[in-house]
Formats: sequence, C-alpha cells, structure tokens
Amino acid sequence: MSFIEVTESLFEGFGTTLLIFFVSLALSVPLGIPIVLCSLSKYKLVSYISRGFVWVIRGTPLMLQIIVVFYGPGLWFNYPMKSRLTAVIVAFVINYACYFSEIYRGGILSIPKGQYEACQVLGINKYQTFLKVILPQVIKKIVPAMGNEIITLVKDTSLARVIAV
Repeated sequence: MSFIEVTESLFEGFGTTLLIFFVSLALSVPLGIPIVLCSLSKYKLVSYISRGFVWVIRGTPLMLQIIVVFYGPGLWFNYPMKSRLTAVIVAFVINYACYFSEIYRGGILSIPKGQYEACQVLGINKYQTFLKVILPQVIKKIVPAMGNEIITLVKDTSLARVIAV
C-alpha cells in the first residue's frame, strides 16, 4: 500500500468515527431527559424500572452492549442486524443516554428545596419554576460532568472495532 492509500483509509475511518460520535451525542443527550424523568417519577413502579435499566446499562461494559445489540436480535428473534454501524450507534445511544440521565438526575437533586419553596411563595407555577429558576442552575452544575462524558464518548468510539466497523 502506498502512503496515499493509507492516508485515504485513515481519513475514511476518521469520518466513520465522527459520524458515530455526532449521531450518538445528538440522540443520547435528549434521550437522557425522559429516562431521568422516569427515574424521578412519583410512581414507584416507573421509577424502579427506570433505575433498574440505568443500573444494568451502567453496570455492564460498553463492549458487551455493542456485541449484544449486534448479535442479540439474530440469536433471539432470528432477525439479524443488517448494519454494523447502526448496531454501534444504537448501543452508544442507549449507554450514553443512561449516563447522561444520571448526570441530569444529580443536577436536579442538587438544587436546594428552598428554591422550589421560594417560587411557591412568589406564586410561580411548577412549569415556570423549573424552566426559569431550576433549569439554569442545573445546567451550570452539569456542564463539567457533561464535558467529561462527551470526552469519554470520543474515546469509546474506538470500541466500534469490536464488530468490525
């Protein structure tokens, strides 16, 4: 192989890495919100199911999750995954949505109860309380953890090689 062919091959791999990264990030950040809302739900069954799901996903290695997402449908339902890239992206989105949901949960629970009480005293409804008072404080608190997790996502894209992406 010549230098130019090797360079072209490396750039093709870099493009695939960027695709995995950006699609996974774009899908997992918003998906973490419904997961955290279920985790913080006042309905115990919904909360337990959501927390259990997050606990399992966070407790298993991403490499295993990629393998299960790619080979699982073919083994269990006789419907194999057609695209390796899709399987990798699905595994990354599920994994990182759970991690992001825990970051969101930590940010929401870190806000003192006095903030909510002050809004009640002022006559602000729950929607406005969350949107105008709580959310800006949560965003400020979760930015460092989100940055760390995004950097980890960049590094974890190398695991796509497990199923030959």
